[in-house]
Amino acid sequence: MTQQIKVEKSAKLGAMPADNSLGFGQVFTDHMFVADYTEGKGWHDARIVPYGPFSIDPATLVLHYGQATFEGLKAFYADGKIQLFRPQANIERMNRSNKRLCIPEIPVDLHLDAIKQLVAIEKNWVPKSPGTALYIRPTVIATEAFLGVHVSSSYIFFIILSPVGAYYKEGLSPVKIMVEDEFIRAARGGLGEAKTPANYAASLLAAEKAKHRGFTQVLWLDGVERKWIEEVGTMNIFFKIDGEVITSNLTGTILPGVTRDSVLTLCRDWGLKVTERRLSIDEVMAAAKKGNLEEVFGTGTAAVISPVGSLTYKDETAQVNKGVMGPLAQRLYDTITGIQYGKLPDPHNWIVPVT
Repeated sequence: MTQQIKVEKSAKLGAMPADNSLGFGQVFTDHMFVADYTEGKGWHDARIVPYGPFSIDPATLVLHYGQATFEGLKAFYADGKIQLFRPQANIERMNRSNKRLCIPEIPVDLHLDAIKQLVAIEKNWVPKSPGTALYIRPTVIATEAFLGVHVSSSYIFFIILSPVGAYYKEGLSPVKIMVEDEFIRAARGGLGEAKTPANYAASLLAAEKAKHRGFTQVLWLDGVERKWIEEVGTMNIFFKIDGEVITSNLTGTILPGVTRDSVLTLCRDWGLKVTERRLSIDEVMAAAKKGNLEEVFGTGTAAVISPVGSLTYKDETAQVNKGVMGPLAQRLYDTITGIQYGKLPDPHNWIVPVT
């Protein structure tokens, strides 16, 4: 039985920004969800409270040893209704991340009820313009105060909301990607498939290097041979080569993206040749030289579909589809967002209504 969620309304409500002024992750709603975990008691005291800071001990374990996980999903305005896109997939992935980080799993019903009730309370914060949404960020942090490397005995699970526009300033304009061959993001047996802050902290130096060279993102290679394509900094990545849609297979080093899975499902629905396999950067660059590299695009909750206009590896740059968004990327974007905003049918039952 799902525990009851207590609600404490904020006495002072903020102002929703204009849809056309929204960036990403800069503005937050009036309320947040919080629940506590105590060893021997489990998850308890589920509540929706006014948005505000936490007070934690300077010795709190998460600050020193990084025991934390998070997720990202969205709520969409759809003709007077508010709906979620595949929230169960995000909830299941968070529990897999929790297991890898030795964090107690969160009951699925509690997690989903928390999202739905919080979004319902904050329904006026859901932007209505095309391309906008209410971003949902569930997070768990270890809260025991102790200086020593061990599994925490207590945690806070919280959910915050943020009205958002486009993740990349380029929008649907193709982005420039730098292939990283010096640093690595993950190795087999590590944390690559878990959505944990450590993965993103490890990516910052390479991302800054790419930014200073005029690139939008980094494409990571494997940590052993430095030749096999893995993922982009904030997205999974797909290549269409000579009619075949290819993405890296899940070997424990990349995040199993919800949008990635949605793209694979749609491409198979459409009868396309789809392959999940190891793909080397040399194969991609060779395909570009031969003229067989038809499209490259990233997939993720934040950007949905992000077309890639060029890939730079060492001193060589491969142009993709003459620097414009390809027809498959456009079709995928139109279909996924069409389902999310209630404009297209939902044959796979991906939508969960909130109001």
